[in-house]
Amino acid sequence: MSTATVLRSRFPRAYARTTKYAGAPGRALSGVGEIAWFAAIAVGSMPHALRYYRKETLRLVAQIGMGTGAMAVVGGTVAIVAFVTLSGSSLVAIQGFASLGYIGVDVFTGFFAALINVRIAAPVVTGVALAATVGAGATAELGAMRISEEVDALEVMGIKSISYLVSTRVMAGLVVIIPLYAAAMIMSFFSPQVVTTVLYGQASGTYDHYFRTFLRADDVMWSFVEAIIIAAIVMLSHCYYGYNASGGPVGVGEAVGRSMRFSLVSVQVVTLFAALALYGVDPNFNLTV
Repeated sequence: MSTATVLRSRFPRAYARTTKYAGAPGRALSGVGEIAWFAAIAVGSMPHALRYYRKETLRLVAQIGMGTGAMAVVGGTVAIVAFVTLSGSSLVAIQGFASLGYIGVDVFTGFFAALINVRIAAPVVTGVALAATVGAGATAELGAMRISEEVDALEVMGIKSISYLVSTRVMAGLVVIIPLYAAAMIMSFFSPQVVTTVLYGQASGTYDHYFRTFLRADDVMWSFVEAIIIAAIVMLSHCYYGYNASGGPVGVGEAVGRSMRFSLVSVQVVTLFAALALYGVDPNFNLTV
C-alpha cells in the first residue's frame, strides 16, 4: 500500500478534514505528513532490512557506487561526483583569483578554496550530483515497479516492501556517501590548486600557506556530517516519490520531476541551516593580510 493509503486507513477523520477543509495549505501539510510517515517507517525498518536483506543491500551498494551498464564504464557515481566537484571547485578558484586580484590580495585564493569549497560548494555539488544520478534512478526504478504491480506482489509474498525496496537503498546510500564524498573533497582540494598555481602562475608555497592556514579539521568533519544528512534526505525523498508513483509511465516521469525538485530544494535548505548553525555567529577564522 502507498503511504497515503496507510494514513487514510489509520487516521481517516484527520486525513479527510485536513485535505477537504484546509484547502491548498492543508494538502501541503498532508503531503509533509505523508513524507514524514514514510521516512519514519523506512528508517525504522533498517534493522529488519539489515538482518534479512543483506545481499540486496550489498548489491545496491555496488550499483550506487559503480553503476551498471554504460555508467559503470565511466566509473559510476564516484566518477561523476568527482568530475562535477572538480568543475565547481575550479570555478571557485577562477572567480576567487580574479575578484581578489582587483583589490590586490589574490594570494588569498587558497583561503577561498579552503573555506568555500569545504563549507558550501562541495556539499551542494555532491548533493545535486547524487540526486541527479542515484536519486532519479531510484525514483524511476521504484515507480516502474509500482505501476507494474511488482510492489504489491512483494507484499503478497510476505516481503515487507518498504524494508526491501526503500530501507536497503537508504542504507546503501549512507554507506556509499562516505567514499563518494571523500573523492569529492580530494577533487575540491586538488582542482583549485592546479588552477591557481599552474594556470595563473601563483607560487605553490603561497597557495599552500593560506590553504593550510584556513583549512580546519572541524570544517571537514562537519562537511562530512552535512553530506550524510543530504544523502539520507535525497534517498528518502526519491524513494518516497517512486514508491508512491501512479498513473502509468507518465506518472513515473512526473514522480521523477517532483522528486528532483524536492531534492534540489532540500540540498540548499540543509546547507543554509548548517551554515547558520555552524558559522552564523562565529565564522571560525581570522582573515589578516
